[in-house]
Amino acid sequence: MTYAITRITAVILAASGVLCAAPVLAGGVAAGTLIENTASATFTSGSGLQTVDSNTVSLQVDELLDVTVASQDAGSVAIAAGSAVLTFEITNIGNGPEAFKLTADPLVTGNDFDVTITGIAYDVDGNGEYDPAIDRLLADAEATPVLDADGTLTIFVLADAPAGATDAQLSKVNLLAKAVTGTGTPGTVFSGAGVDGSDAVAGTTSADAETDGQLIARIVAVALSKSASVLDPFGGDEVLPGAVVTYTITATVTGSGDVADLIVSDIIPAGTTYQSGSLALDLAALTDAADADAGAVSSAGIGVSLGTVAAGTAHSVRFNVTVDSAGN
Repeated sequence: MTYAITRITAVILAASGVLCAAPVLAGGVAAGTLIENTASATFTSGSGLQTVDSNTVSLQVDELLDVTVASQDAGSVAIAAGSAVLTFEITNIGNGPEAFKLTADPLVTGNDFDVTITGIAYDVDGNGEYDPAIDRLLADAEATPVLDADGTLTIFVLADAPAGATDAQLSKVNLLAKAVTGTGTPGTVFSGAGVDGSDAVAGTTSADAETDGQLIARIVAVALSKSASVLDPFGGDEVLPGAVVTYTITATVTGSGDVADLIVSDIIPAGTTYQSGSLALDLAALTDAADADAGAVSSAGIGVSLGTVAAGTAHSVRFNVTVDSAGN
């Protein structure tokens, strides 16, 4: 009995040659793979132990069409008066090579504002960062490169903010990926359209997938106000020859985010003379020379560099002039 069972096991192992080297992918066995099987039987007759084989049955694995789309941004992407980039990843979770057509839709229900899509690009160097000098913009109706089964591709959606968006408003952009071979309800068959002439079949994703990326308006503005106080030679506030005028200029940054390279400047009014050493930033004295501190004074006027200034903050620049007297 043991001998008979051992023989049967050996025959089964010898007869099966199914998928021994076939890769296992997210979508299963690779499209185009041949599943082949030949049955065997052994028996003993008057001439001894003999073996006979059946015909070989060969089946070709069809191509499964499936895809996922995922946002790669950690949160809402800031967009100001210019442009912004949303980052996505598409994954071919089918079992064969496939290209995908992409559509970016900025008109998502519930948006506070709608952006203008200026392009869709894919990541050429694989670093996950959009580089216009390297990464490839897709032409209208152009599909992605063909992705191998389990292959991924980083996609960049370029968007411009509209005029009139206000700080902290939100806007979504929908990215849709559709298999070039075709889409349809799960199980839809595209005869002969798969690898090596196999059929292609829409998988559980219907061979298309979509997701939203989100933008947040970060609108920053600078308001500048200027005031003057006067001390005349008699202790009053009349604007007389010899009176000292103190100008205070306040720069207030509103909204969110920050501004860079903010410089406050002013001319010395005609009929007045700058009072040496009076320049100050936030009540801290500055030198008149163009040196390491933020301020400088020249014949053209005063200038104070505030650098990068965060929204929600304000800085004041102060300087004095003297109203010219006879002989000035």
